[in-house]
Amino acid sequence: MSTESEQTDTHPGEPHHDSLGARLNWLRAGVLGANDGIISTAGLVVGVAGATTDRTAILAAGVAGLVAGALSMAGGEYVSVSTQRDTERAALRMEARELREMPEAEERELAHIYEDKGLSPGLAKQVARELTEGDALAAHADAELQIDPDNLTSPWQAAWASLVSFAVGALLPLVAIALPPVDWRVWTCVAAVIVGLVLTGTISARLGSARVGRAVARNVLVGTLAMTVTYFVGVLFGVTVG
Repeated sequence: MSTESEQTDTHPGEPHHDSLGARLNWLRAGVLGANDGIISTAGLVVGVAGATTDRTAILAAGVAGLVAGALSMAGGEYVSVSTQRDTERAALRMEARELREMPEAEERELAHIYEDKGLSPGLAKQVARELTEGDALAAHADAELQIDPDNLTSPWQAAWASLVSFAVGALLPLVAIALPPVDWRVWTCVAAVIVGLVLTGTISARLGSARVGRAVARNVLVGTLAMTVTYFVGVLFGVTVG
C-alpha cells in the first residue's frame, strides 16, 4: 500500500508545470541578461582597446555600456513581460465572461479538449464536470490557454533579474580588461569572457535540461565573433584617426 508521500511525490526529480514555468521565466531573463552583459560589454571594451591604449577611455566606455545596457535590458524586459501579462489578463477576462454567459457550452468544450488528449467521452465529461465544479476559470485557463491565473509572470521581477544579471555579466570583461598590463589586456579579456560564457551556457543548459555542449558552443561562438569583429573595427578606427 502506498503512503501519502509516495502518492504526492512519485517522481521527486521530475519538473512539473508550475515550478518549471516559473524557473524558465527566471532563467530566460537571468541568462539572457548575463550573456548580453558579457558579450556586449566585451565587444565594446575590446573594440575601444583596439583603437587606444588609454585605460581611462576603455573604462569610461565599459562603464557607460554597463549602465546603458543594464537599463535597456530592464526596460525592454519590463515592457515585454507587461505586454504578455496584459494579454494573459485579457484572455482570462474573456474566458470568465464566457463561463458566465454560456457555462454549458464551455463545459462541453473542456470535455472535448480532454477527449482530444485521449480520454474516453464519458470520462472526459466527468473530468470536465468535476473540474468546473471545483474552479471553472482555473480549469479552462489551464486546458485552453495554458495560463495559471494565480501565477502570472511579474514584469518587475523580470526587469530586476535582467538588470542585475546584465550588470554582473558586464563586470567580467570590464574588470578583465582594466587590470592587466597593456600587452595582456585583450587576451585576458578574451579568456575571461570565454570562461564566463562557458559558465552561463552550462548553467542555462543544466537548469533547462538541455544539451550542455550545444549551449556552451553557441555562447562561445557568438562571444568570440563579437569580440573579433569589434576589435578589428577598433584597430581600423585607431589607425584611421592616427
